[in-house]
Amino acid sequence: MKPYAGRFALLTAIALTIPSTALCADPDDDDKAPAGSATLPALSVEQQRAAGVVVAHAATTSAPRRDEAIGLVLDPLSLVTEAGDVEASAAAARAANAELDRVRGLYDAGAGASLKALQAAQAEQVRARSQADIAAAKFAANWPPLVAMSAIERQKLIDRAAAGKTLLVRADLPGRHILANVPDKALLDVDGVGVEAFVLGVGAPAGGDAQGAAALIEVRAAPPGFGPGARVPVTLLGAPRTGVVVPRDAVLYDEGGALVYKQLTKAAAAPRPSTPSGIQQTHYAPVRVKLIQPHGDGWIVEGVDDDDDIVVHGAGVLWSLQGIIGHAAGDNDDD
Repeated sequence: MKPYAGRFALLTAIALTIPSTALCADPDDDDKAPAGSATLPALSVEQQRAAGVVVAHAATTSAPRRDEAIGLVLDPLSLVTEAGDVEASAAAARAANAELDRVRGLYDAGAGASLKALQAAQAEQVRARSQADIAAAKFAANWPPLVAMSAIERQKLIDRAAAGKTLLVRADLPGRHILANVPDKALLDVDGVGVEAFVLGVGAPAGGDAQGAAALIEVRAAPPGFGPGARVPVTLLGAPRTGVVVPRDAVLYDEGGALVYKQLTKAAAAPRPSTPSGIQQTHYAPVRVKLIQPHGDGWIVEGVDDDDDIVVHGAGVLWSLQGIIGHAAGDNDDD
């Protein structure tokens, strides 16, 4: 507990030494923080050293998208069953709604429907709607690429799978939980033979003990004997992507998505009376980035430039400091 208490005390001490006006910083266009976020107050060299903040220059690179995965051929029965459950429960919900409207009309008109009958119809409508919601949520969780399709295309795919004209494969990426972009295509290694496949999207029903990122693949020309339950190596391919490489430690993820902290090249505010002259201070700002793909020990991202200085160590400390400042500002607003 002592290290955490010391770190909290350090962050609090830094926060208390900085006026709330620092939250209103106005950097130039090249150094603007993302919309809706505040530029962090300036830190002295001693404060940066105490917080463990390390900055490194960003670098641009280009790398082909190639991810090695493990494919599991799925049983089409699960898709057909879950799709049928969605349709059946939706039809039952529509019927329950119609029955409730009918009984309510009779009750309101005093035409023979009792209060008990109305209440029974209401209960049945709630039950049917709940079942429909559950079936739809289950299908959406297991088959997100199919949910994104039009109803016609989705039904065609289900019909092909049910007729055995196509195979659906879950491609798992071991040790990965983020698949930033949908691959362009996939190549399956079936007994040494390369089999091309279509990538439907990211997300698929869990296969075995797999819990990481996965893509759903459709194989329309499967070799004879290759069917449900088979496991094969899969290569997910995409066009080369260009972006800025940042270390993994530099990337944070919150409700707004991925972000990094960058060092601003110019002071974001004029010297304040409370700041002794001659003390060198540095401003940092959170910047939203788009994760493109893993690259070595880091990520290729979009959203920062190759002339930016990125915080490669201590980003979590800056995030914590920003939270402390934000809570303090909120408390002042309440007053």
